[in-house]
Amino acid sequence: MYFEPVMNMKNLLVIFVFGILAFSANAQNASKVGYADVEYIFSQMPEFKQIDADLNTLQNQLKKNLETKSAEFQRKVTEYQQNYDKMLDAVRQNTERELKQLQDNLQKLQEDAQAEIQKKQNALMEPVYTKVGKTIEEVAKENGYTFILNQQLGGLDVILYGDPANNISDLVLKKMGVTPAPATATNPK
Repeated sequence: MYFEPVMNMKNLLVIFVFGILAFSANAQNASKVGYADVEYIFSQMPEFKQIDADLNTLQNQLKKNLETKSAEFQRKVTEYQQNYDKMLDAVRQNTERELKQLQDNLQKLQEDAQAEIQKKQNALMEPVYTKVGKTIEEVAKENGYTFILNQQLGGLDVILYGDPANNISDLVLKKMGVTPAPATATNPK
């Protein structure tokens, strides 16, 4: 019984030593790490501007349709409220069922509109994501980078500091044939 914990400690120590040796051997093969601001890259691409315009057009069409259906529903609700006292019970119940159905349809239409916008966005952006990803990979290989990190992820900074010399965003844009806009305070190189 006494030997069992000691053996586990020896095994753990051996594993720890091998882990340190492996880490130090790996550290000798220095990795070159760079980063890219993917949002900045997208914002500079002509394709992205067209996608944004297409999505806005679709969104406006769907919004107009929703507003029309919503106005129709509100008109019927107002009419129901104004005539409530004059309605027979059977007519009132039937109107309430119709209003409930219209309300459910309106909610479904809103959900479908959101799903349609998301589906369209995914379909339009997939080739852009692929193009940017492939170009980042090519630029990284051409410039000897082992890792490329995204400067932001979901609006949060992933890289709190990065040497501007390791920012490959403009290299990626140039490789795709896009002339980067001049750097600004909110849009650093």
